[in-house]
Amino acid sequence: MGVDNPCPMKHLLPLLPYGHAALEPHVDAQTMMLHHDKHHASYVANLNTALESVPELHERSALWLLLNLSEVPGKIRTAVRNNAGGHLNHGLLWRAMSPAAGGAPAGLLADAIDRDFGSFDGFKVRFAEAGSKLFGSGWVWLAREQQDGGKLQVYTTSGHDNPLMQEHFPILVNDVWEHAYYLKHENRRDDYLKRWWAVVNWEEADRRFDSSKLPPERRWEKDGGLVLAATN
Repeated sequence: MGVDNPCPMKHLLPLLPYGHAALEPHVDAQTMMLHHDKHHASYVANLNTALESVPELHERSALWLLLNLSEVPGKIRTAVRNNAGGHLNHGLLWRAMSPAAGGAPAGLLADAIDRDFGSFDGFKVRFAEAGSKLFGSGWVWLAREQQDGGKLQVYTTSGHDNPLMQEHFPILVNDVWEHAYYLKHENRRDDYLKRWWAVVNWEEADRRFDSSKLPPERRWEKDGGLVLAATN
């Protein structure tokens, strides 16, 4: 006698691409441990729990779920939106940072930043101001518009929403939920945003900028990191 979908696909917590202490002293080890091992893990667990009663969605990625919320039953839609978004965004965040990183972008991304913000320093000011002024919990992004010539913009999203929900392709992201900085910086979000530049992975941002120029059907094929960073 057959059993329908006996082994549903589970969303998995991705491994950090570096150790908990690798971003010291800019992002402390205790924060990284709690942020990845507890907070991100809870989004994964809660997403799996929400999907238990909907077997037809078991094989959908966090990205697909976030972009197709109308296909998600109303009774679990809010839980899926919050937890799929938290899962996806944190997967992107871990890759947006790297030990011994920082510095400045190069190549085509640097040219685009100069074009759209006047200078790299001008972009940093805009990004930090947006993160500082965001009320409550959320994220600050450098994202590329998918129309009007692909202009770069600084965006903020509340909760765990993602620029892709507005058809903007994320290039760089920082988390401004309090759990991302409160142990080290307490309520001084501005200090956290200032120190964060020292760990920005511009190589990853450049790769994502390159992917953003492809048609959507090829973008997902090339930019496996966007899916794989936040799914299985």
